[in-house]
Amino acid sequence: MKKIILFLLVGVFTLTSCDEFLEESPKSSITDVDYYKTESQATENVNYLYRNGATIRIAHASSAYIGSKSSILGMLTGYFTNSYEGQEVVCRYSRLLTRQGHTNEISGTSDDIWDNCYRTINVANNAIASIPGIEMSASSASTLIAEAKFFRAFNYFYLVKTFGDVPLLLEPATLDNLYPERTAASAVYEQIEKDLADAVEDLPAATFASNGHRISKYVAAMALADVYFYQGDYANAKTYAKMVIDSPHSLTENSDLAENSAFNQLRTTDDLGEVIYSLEYDASIASSSWRPTYAFTSSATAVFGTYSIFERTYGPIDRFLNVYDENDLRIQPNQFFHWEYTNPTNDKTWTAPEGQAGCWYYFDEDALLNTGIGTKDWNFYRLAEAYLDYAESVAQTEGVSDEAATYLAKVQARANTEGKTETEIKAELLSLSSQEFIEACWTERLREFALEFKIWDDCVRTMKFPVISETEKGSVTYVDLIGAQNAAGATFKETDLVFPISLSELQRNPNLTQNEGYQ
Repeated sequence: MKKIILFLLVGVFTLTSCDEFLEESPKSSITDVDYYKTESQATENVNYLYRNGATIRIAHASSAYIGSKSSILGMLTGYFTNSYEGQEVVCRYSRLLTRQGHTNEISGTSDDIWDNCYRTINVANNAIASIPGIEMSASSASTLIAEAKFFRAFNYFYLVKTFGDVPLLLEPATLDNLYPERTAASAVYEQIEKDLADAVEDLPAATFASNGHRISKYVAAMALADVYFYQGDYANAKTYAKMVIDSPHSLTENSDLAENSAFNQLRTTDDLGEVIYSLEYDASIASSSWRPTYAFTSSATAVFGTYSIFERTYGPIDRFLNVYDENDLRIQPNQFFHWEYTNPTNDKTWTAPEGQAGCWYYFDEDALLNTGIGTKDWNFYRLAEAYLDYAESVAQTEGVSDEAATYLAKVQARANTEGKTETEIKAELLSLSSQEFIEACWTERLREFALEFKIWDDCVRTMKFPVISETEKGSVTYVDLIGAQNAAGATFKETDLVFPISLSELQRNPNLTQNEGYQ
């Protein structure tokens, strides 16, 4: 009881916050009589939303032994494993599709997602309700409310994907609404769409980087495209994906096909034109924590002196790597993955154990060789995703068109090592049937976002499972998700589509019901 009151009343106190990320300072709590009286207080509490709730559940690597909460969902496919799953049992139960019989053991994961997202939603609700009564310019008020609506929607989107029906709370919490019932997912999605549409309308037309790393029109448009895309509303997804495509963003180009490839630039460089939305990390305030260590297996402790633990918390099995053709740049060493690394300062070499490719995309050279502090931002959305969303949405609603083929070809051409031009690739794509083209989009998403935790969303969105050939590189077929076997040999059930509500949450709120199939 005390716990839920504490969580729901967050937002009645001034919180640690940031302004353009680097200006952080702790604030002492004040009473609700003084709360939300000034523009500064309103801004501080909106700033809180940037680094809490769903954003951290997706992006932060707070443990040496388990990645972010979003990484666990990839385990459901069996194509990714956590090398420490004997301790991190939620990963094992997810991979083996046995979460239903282990609700108690995985309640900590459910609790973390539920509590932190609702805490953030309540701060957003307070901002949306209170800012209109504060003396400030109409423009400032509109922007702050729009940012708060974005984060309310972003957190609800994460919750509804994770749990299905969830309570929809749109007003600041009081002691009178401590025990909400679950709301139908369709109604939650309607509110998410409304909040994001308002944010698109009211936020500045600028990139995230040029907007002082604050949410802009194009961040909100990309999130809204994602929401529609996930629901299979391809007509609306197409509209908002095109808004992002027509923005000042640009696809990162290869300077060469080695260390200056687009993929290595995405790994090493912040604020590229391709990045639509990211979570910032900095050496002095908030580092990426253990993420650099996820690039290697445990034996790397003998190679580096900066970190005491290394684990492949989200490692692909070799069968997943067969999703790539041999001529795909992304499967070449030191692009997305790697198999050997020699430390230039001590000449010690790490070699990947058989079947355990390292994740080069997480490699942070300065952190691993010198500082022990990761500083690379985490990219939530990239322009490549808008291209693929748009190409598929066009094909889903209109069939294969020159425009759809253009955007899929742009992504494929960047990853081609044989010198095929975008025009040549587009000509090949235009010969595909609508279903073949759509599946080509699905496969390209597997390849492009392999280490960005999007694979399970695509399985649920399409209700198809990608069967990657064990022998033929680049060959993927798609079968109905329910009843299919994942790469660990487990069979998907309807109940695998969502996480359970935690047992402690059910005990705190008697109006909640458990997801079907869970103890």
